[in-house]
Amino acid sequence: MRVGLLGRKVGMTQIYEADGTAVPITVLECGPCTVLQVRTEERDGYHAVQLGYADKKRKNATQAARGHAKKVDAEPKRFIRELRQDGPTEVAAGQTLTVEVFNEIGRVDVIGTSKGRGFSGVLKRHGFKGLRATHGVKRMHRHPGSSGPSADPAHTRKGIKKPGQFGNARITVKNLKVVRVDLTNNLLLVRGAVPGPNGGFLTIRQTNKV
Repeated sequence: MRVGLLGRKVGMTQIYEADGTAVPITVLECGPCTVLQVRTEERDGYHAVQLGYADKKRKNATQAARGHAKKVDAEPKRFIRELRQDGPTEVAAGQTLTVEVFNEIGRVDVIGTSKGRGFSGVLKRHGFKGLRATHGVKRMHRHPGSSGPSADPAHTRKGIKKPGQFGNARITVKNLKVVRVDLTNNLLLVRGAVPGPNGGFLTIRQTNKV
């Protein structure tokens, strides 16, 4: 089974190694997660484990969500995701998974939604340099400049970097090193940054990189 859990980002901090080197750390709250459903090749066409994290008030859940959770005697969940598997798994519907599953895992992938930055210009969105500060440039310093030739082909080519929606996208950060597993508080400490704001929901899974 490819190990994975759902959780949320607590925040960033740092720890110090024996030689005094500061290591940037992201603290993740992982689980406990309820196994809501186990997908099988015979019934669904693929193998997967469906996990639910963070209880939702029953009055705020749809009737379908309440019924789905009731099958495994659980409360409706705020965050539900499926983790694909290569073959049949040993877990069963209704089982609870905790951060203990990462005890023997050295590196993980973290999937989340990046912070939304709205409609942004090319300097912020693509890192353009902008126009000159002097030599006749007036009120155009943060403009993109030319976006293509004029007479031929007389239109803007596909793929030109333009202003537009920035952020609020699914991001996967791969191969983060697991620094510490805190079984008491259901915390996982990984080296480096992960996408999204503090409190944002995340999917944490065992990496497939060697």
